Amino acid sequence: MIFAVIALILALLIYLPSFWVKRVMRANSVELPNLPGTGGELAQHLIKRFELDGIRVEETDPFRDHFDPHNKTVRLGPANLNGKSLTAVAVAAHEVGHAIQYHRKEKIFELRSRYLPKAHFLAKAGIVLMWALPLIAFLVRVPFAIGIVIAASLFLQLAGAMAYLIILPEEWDASFNKALPILIEGEYVNTEQLPAVRRVLQAAALTYFSAALANILHIGRWFMLMRR
Repeated sequence: MIFAVIALILALLIYLPSFWVKRVMRANSVELPNLPGTGGELAQHLIKRFELDGIRVEETDPFRDHFDPHNKTVRLGPANLNGKSLTAVAVAAHEVGHAIQYHRKEKIFELRSRYLPKAHFLAKAGIVLMWALPLIAFLVRVPFAIGIVIAASLFLQLAGAMAYLIILPEEWDASFNKALPILIEGEYVNTEQLPAVRRVLQAAALTYFSAALANILHIGRWFMLMRR
């Protein structure tokens, strides 16, 4: 009983950041006709303002906003690309912040290029290995070998989750050293809107962190299934 309570508390602590990020984004997605433009228009304007030659803006799937350095593209979900909301402009400024890091060849941007692909690969490799476990168990039929496979899968997924945490300083820089000063100095939002904008930028910076915690919760579920 105590173990179950502790597990529930840990699960809540792990889930809360992800819940908070989604809640903040959703709460500030209300359309504000008085804003100067949409998130996509702001992104285009900032690219011209900071002379980010070769950087373009395009639409992506909902909740998949990101900057792609390989294709030199700021990608925004439909609501953020076409919407006039605090979430739209703050997320657009955050992603352009990454483009600025890339264009200026800042050292901090190397965290993303070095560790984000590794995080994706490790997490996916661990999940694939776990899904292949029934076939491996059928072919091998050696408990010790099966245990090694389980341990390897959990290790890969945990390593992937930790890799997400390494890029947190880069995300924070994009939000608070790039996006926030841009939004304030350019008067793209008014003073009364700044507290909400700060929360959205915090949520944008913590997106990968919350994803890492969600991965850890996923790992915990796998571990509990394997113990049965």
